[in-house]
Amino acid sequence: MSSQDLSAAESAETADSGADATADSGADAAAEATTPETPCPVIDSIEQIGSQWRLVVLHELLNGEARFNELKRETDANARTLSRVLDDLQETGFVDRRLEEDSPVATYYSLTDKGESLAPVFEEIDDWAHEWLAECEA
Repeated sequence: MSSQDLSAAESAETADSGADATADSGADAAAEATTPETPCPVIDSIEQIGSQWRLVVLHELLNGEARFNELKRETDANARTLSRVLDDLQETGFVDRRLEEDSPVATYYSLTDKGESLAPVFEEIDDWAHEWLAECEA
C-alpha cells in the first residue's frame, strides 16, 4: 500500500469516526495529560548528552578546567561547533564558564557537579568498549 493509499484510508476513517471522536476527545485529552513526553528517562538523558561533540567535550573536561582553545585543539572541533556545544552544555547545567579578564583575556570551562556525575558513566562505556569493540579490531 502506498503512502497515498494510507493517507486516503486514514482520511476515510477520520470522516467515518467523526461522531465517535467528539465523544472520545475528553478521554484522549486526559490520556495525553498523563502520558510522559518520552518513554523513559534514558531518552531524555541521551537527548542532553548524546551528540558526538557533547560527549567528546564532556569527556575532555573530566580532565579538569580548560580554555576554549585547549578544548578546540584536544577535540578537533571547529570553533563554531565547539562554541555551540559549550553553550548547550552550559544551558543544560553540565558545564560552567569562567571569564578571566586579566591580560590576556581567557574563557575557561569546567564541569559542574552534574557534569562530574557522568564520570562513572564514561568509565562503564570505556570498559564495555574494551570488552566488546575489541572483537571488531581483530
